Amino acid sequence: MAQREILVVEDEPVLRRIIADALMRAGYSVATAADGVEGIEHFEAKMPDIVVADVMMPRMDGFEMVRRMRSLSPKTQYLFLSARSGVDDVVEGFHAGGNDYLRKPFAMNELMVRIEALLSRLPSNESVYSIGEYRFDSKQWMLYRGDGQHKLSSRESAVLHILVENMESVVSSRTILLEVWGDDSYYNLRSLNVYVSKLRALLADDPAIEIGSVRGVGYRLMIR
Repeated sequence: MAQREILVVEDEPVLRRIIADALMRAGYSVATAADGVEGIEHFEAKMPDIVVADVMMPRMDGFEMVRRMRSLSPKTQYLFLSARSGVDDVVEGFHAGGNDYLRKPFAMNELMVRIEALLSRLPSNESVYSIGEYRFDSKQWMLYRGDGQHKLSSRESAVLHILVENMESVVSSRTILLEVWGDDSYYNLRSLNVYVSKLRALLADDPAIEIGSVRGVGYRLMIR
């Protein structure tokens, strides 16, 4: 099973190294960055499972960095670290797309527990799936059939990942919307329907594959 990948974005070099060393000793694959701009560069290259992000950093603060990251990969989990501990700061962190917020100074064992809790929310870290005649690489957002390949968008990949993780089971539209869009509004539901239609077209060369609709409930990926 592949290692979980964690990106640590922290401008204070000693703390950055302490966190990275502790995570590597715990068996994680770790990349580090010193500011928000560098963090996005590493993020696009690695597509990590978790981002541990300082808030106050040069060039781009952690809140803005995570907003941009979440648009690229909604399924990644984001943990903010900050000495800014006011209620408004914590609320802004969650509004920026954070999944958790840990106040500095903190104990390393508390950081580890929080990371484990975030990882428990993620699906299996297997990244390559067989779907009939296709192979789907959820980390690289690639769909392969024979010698052909197609680059998926981040949301196409995220929706397909949820469906393949729940193969043969109905997944509610609300579950998909909250996980991928973070909002189950009517307008996002219409958008989800469009993405499912795109996925059906991309998988159409294998007639055994079906993404079925369950009216008023959601979708199910099946191999007939």
